[in-house]
Amino acid sequence: MFVFSQTVFAPLVPLIGYRAVLALSGYVVCNVAFIFTAIYFYRLSVIILKDPTAALQASVLFCFNPASIFYSSIYSESLYALFSVGGCYYLVSRANNIPVLWLALSGFARSNGVLNAGYFGFQAMHQAYDAFYLKKSAFLALWILISGALRCICIFVPFITFQAYGYYNMCLGRSSDEMRPWCKARIPLLYNYIQSHYWGVGFLRYFKFKQLPNFLLASPILSLAVCSIIYYVKSRPEIVRSLGFQASVEEKSSMAVIFSSQKPQRSNDTQFSEKYSSRNQENHNLKSRKKIRQGKDLAEGRTVHGSLEKLGYTSAFVLPFILQVGFMAATAFFVMHVQVATRFLSASPSLYWFASLIMTSHKKWGYMIWVYCFAYILLGSLLFSNFYPFT
Repeated sequence: MFVFSQTVFAPLVPLIGYRAVLALSGYVVCNVAFIFTAIYFYRLSVIILKDPTAALQASVLFCFNPASIFYSSIYSESLYALFSVGGCYYLVSRANNIPVLWLALSGFARSNGVLNAGYFGFQAMHQAYDAFYLKKSAFLALWILISGALRCICIFVPFITFQAYGYYNMCLGRSSDEMRPWCKARIPLLYNYIQSHYWGVGFLRYFKFKQLPNFLLASPILSLAVCSIIYYVKSRPEIVRSLGFQASVEEKSSMAVIFSSQKPQRSNDTQFSEKYSSRNQENHNLKSRKKIRQGKDLAEGRTVHGSLEKLGYTSAFVLPFILQVGFMAATAFFVMHVQVATRFLSASPSLYWFASLIMTSHKKWGYMIWVYCFAYILLGSLLFSNFYPFT
């Protein structure tokens, strides 16, 4: 915002004032970030689902997500979603250090960016297993674990930096009487103290009768999250129980960037993404899939003639996203101000993949999802812009 106000929009300062130029800069940054997030989301969805039609439907749904007001106004959601979704895209398509930078930047946008370290933890766990038990290389397994730990630390750097900045400004050089209680803690965390002391955030602390309307406000997004998790668990119980270790050889080979310690020269998923980049190929693929769907229920997520393309949402590749959204949904319900769940979960890709699956297999529920999205866009725009609590 500062850079834009000093460069691109600097000529507008004499006309509308510096404060308005800052607001305009923030508005442009957030909306442009939202557009690029949708692009990255589509690319990520094509790689994961291996279905351009479902990927496009999920991406459109993301563009009209129920927390859209926060992506269109001057808020941190757009930048967080851009770095989070973009980082996941680079993680599953290139298997290099670019996603470390992107996911670390997501932590600068929002504190829950630290949860993205789970992707590297999941990757390191599987690659170390592959190296130690299958390739019989203890040194390679140790190197993978160390590398994964370093990547996770990089994701935590923004959060740690913020805590250190707060401690430096508010605790150092002060007498014991002047210090706030969090300064004297064994691990001084400014953010946790603010949430607990001023906002009343804590385990089950929001479970009060007067907060029932807020639970109702968050119930649609939480219900969607719970249903997406239940559907995945029922479809692939062996994958969930084993945390992906019982995935088929075919799946692991297709998803070597996560499950194998051997770096693919060029991932099949990237080739798949490029294969369907043209509109003509996508239209041809849509027609062929419509013919298949006339006789087979693809919504069940089972393979047809051994093809991984039919797994879609139930692919083992989706498991890390399911684990993350499960943790976030539980945190939002039991710990946080529950009404924040609508925007807290709004950048979770698995929700839109599951919603896309529902819209394909159950038209009635598909209409309900669209009604929910548009109703919350309207409600959120009215309440948020008039300084009423929304999420």
